[in-house]
Amino acid sequence: MLSLRLPSGGHFLPLSRLAPEDRVLGRIGALEVRLATRKRHIKKAQRLRYEVFYEDGRAIPDLVAKLSRRDMDAFDAVCDHLLVVDTEKKFGRKIVGTYRLLRREIAEQHFGFYSETEFDIAPVLQRHPQARLLELGRSCVLKPYRDKRTVELLWHGIWTYVRQHRIDAMFGCASFDGTDPDRLTLPLSFLARHALIREEWRMRAIDTHYVAMDRLGHAPLDAKRAIAAMPPLIKGYLRLGARFGDGAVIDRQFNTIDVLVVLPVSDIEPRYIAHFGADAERHAA
Repeated sequence: MLSLRLPSGGHFLPLSRLAPEDRVLGRIGALEVRLATRKRHIKKAQRLRYEVFYEDGRAIPDLVAKLSRRDMDAFDAVCDHLLVVDTEKKFGRKIVGTYRLLRREIAEQHFGFYSETEFDIAPVLQRHPQARLLELGRSCVLKPYRDKRTVELLWHGIWTYVRQHRIDAMFGCASFDGTDPDRLTLPLSFLARHALIREEWRMRAIDTHYVAMDRLGHAPLDAKRAIAAMPPLIKGYLRLGARFGDGAVIDRQFNTIDVLVVLPVSDIEPRYIAHFGADAERHAA
């Protein structure tokens, strides 16, 4: 699913060149990526998340979500919301993809990071007191739009945002479907053995939620089968250069097993930086 190759005909706009009222970051055909600037846009993103997580997926809505048909929480009010919009829909623009972005300075002014509900990130905050951190979350794409163009636009939007805010490292939860870790023995064991982030950036699942990822003991690991069993998004993070925290967490509301992705900007694979441009300007109109 995750591919950063630019489809023909696409062009991107660097955030530094945009007026505050024009937050379109890039465009490929009828699709454009932008930052939400109005509450109604955020509500539409919440409805998209409800459709993907609760209607298409196996998440269990609480009463508020069920009545409103929106996936929402307190973090929505303080996060930036990255949107992919289809501009050619007959009855108005349709939001078809989204990511939620939370910068460290905003988190510290309010109630911390969402990931702190599952992972102990305090050691990294202490080791890197001046680091500009960005939490990525609530990623989803409407089923008919799960292709190269949509994911390309989401990742260009993230990279533009990272350059604009001079982010040092990104992190956030990524999910495997299901709540039985033994059914995910191969991919979880691969992450534990071959993809743990180095100690200075390592975050650990909270003790009360901790699920060991290496589930093979001393048995050998078939790396090819393990990678094939991973969700496309997690494989995409690995290709980018991301690594993972220690331990997984079972999220019973969303019927997933969560792992923590960590990606210092200095670790991003050079070919992806070359693709988008060091200042997100390579494909500017």
